[in-house]
Amino acid sequence: MSHYLFSNLAAETAGRFSVLEECYDPFSTRQLALTGVASGWRCLEVGGGSGSLGDWLGARVGPNGEVTVTDLEPRWAASRTRPPQVRLLRHDIVRAPLPGSGYDLVHARLVLLHLPERLSVLRRLVSALRPGGWLVLEEFDCGWTPVLAAPDGETARVFERVHATLLGLLEQAGADPLWGRRVFGAMRAAGLTDLDATVYAEAWPGGGAGIALHRHNADQVEDGLAAAGIADRELARFRAALADPAFVVNSYPLVSVRGRRPAETTEATR
Repeated sequence: MSHYLFSNLAAETAGRFSVLEECYDPFSTRQLALTGVASGWRCLEVGGGSGSLGDWLGARVGPNGEVTVTDLEPRWAASRTRPPQVRLLRHDIVRAPLPGSGYDLVHARLVLLHLPERLSVLRRLVSALRPGGWLVLEEFDCGWTPVLAAPDGETARVFERVHATLLGLLEQAGADPLWGRRVFGAMRAAGLTDLDATVYAEAWPGGGAGIALHRHNADQVEDGLAAAGIADRELARFRAALADPAFVVNSYPLVSVRGRRPAETTEATR
């Protein structure tokens, strides 16, 4: 049975959300702004995590708009103070009915990657849009994370082995680590138009904010890594590399794709 490998109930969640906010929120908000989101819009933020992007959307839509932020475990977002136009819901995007329809904008970051049902969820998100409404999906392509610098070859090899094993655990849980490179085609197949995509990546040196994502992820699934054959000494060397400024790895590329639901065709224009 598939499950979400990085459960948001774990202690490592706060650290993971902190990395995502610091490293990826500036890029995500720029992409969302390209939809023209403005006062009065109705928005749905799926898998809102810490709630930072939902709050940004709330500021854009203002008191005349509405933002619904959903998550399986909303307690992280619940700790934030938010304006009345932003509501927070506990929601399972796979099994529960959508909390509304006719949205001007639907956004999800790093959600569908983890879902075996990602294509059916994608179709549901498209159906939640008003004609002409925007869907923005942002997903990692975990298959391109080259080591950019390392103090020695063995350190690079250990990182690559641990990381590859972690991606294997993701796949066993039903995730698609390469989903980022497939999103554009999937959104086109779902009938969206005006598609565009932008990819963001940066260098993550050891000891920096971004590379801590690897540490939080490995810490959370340490037992699974051991069961998959990662020795204690390898994991120790992996963690040491993440703290060493001489070690630099490419960040996970975040692929941001936006597209529109076609406007309804009337009898007069057919």
